[in-house]
Amino acid sequence: MEFEEWEPVYEAICRDFGYDRAGDERARDCLASLVDDVDRSELSSVRDATVVVAGAGPSLTEPDALERASIGDVVFAASTAVDVLESSGVDVDCMVTDLDKNPDTVRRLTERGTPVAVHAHGDNLEAIREVVPDCDDEYVLPTTQAEPYESVKNFGGFTDGDRAAFLADHLGADRLVFVGWDFDDQSVDEPKARKLEWAERLLYWLERRRDDRFDVLDGRRGAIDTDAIPLGE
Repeated sequence: MEFEEWEPVYEAICRDFGYDRAGDERARDCLASLVDDVDRSELSSVRDATVVVAGAGPSLTEPDALERASIGDVVFAASTAVDVLESSGVDVDCMVTDLDKNPDTVRRLTERGTPVAVHAHGDNLEAIREVVPDCDDEYVLPTTQAEPYESVKNFGGFTDGDRAAFLADHLGADRLVFVGWDFDDQSVDEPKARKLEWAERLLYWLERRRDDRFDVLDGRRGAIDTDAIPLGE
């Protein structure tokens, strides 16, 4: 994903949520000052693999979801999905997070040598300052939704979950399997519900880019608002 392709979508997200691009850039620059370029060889196993992309929705605790997660070659988990999976005996190969919920898990994973994609945006500058210095930065993969800068990359995506999918795609995954995704979760507040709408349309964009069909979108594609994503012909 080149930033020139991502930027119009990013601008649409900023307009929808009233985000300040300058705030994203400040957080990005702070993260860049704390983390050097990361050796991504730790994630080389993703190429040509079946990657489970675990969301943190309530359905992740269901036996079927945990069983599907356990049979993937590689597991990428969003935020607290890491804790759910590991408590059920499913190892996680990469965590994707904006540091909003379980910072101790972030620290623990980097200390044991598991990569964590830490995302910088305008609302988590303080969390970056508090958490990242305590991590083993060899295993911190810094990301942004703004323009890439120094060590901070932009692989595409907005929420933790869809960023995990875009990262796996960038790293050459052959197949993406989705568990713990609950687009219609009634327990979330209105801003989170809107973020889930964006996650859904971004996954639709990603499957089109991959010439793929994600089963998590089955029965939903016809209702997805695609005005803000460049689907091409």
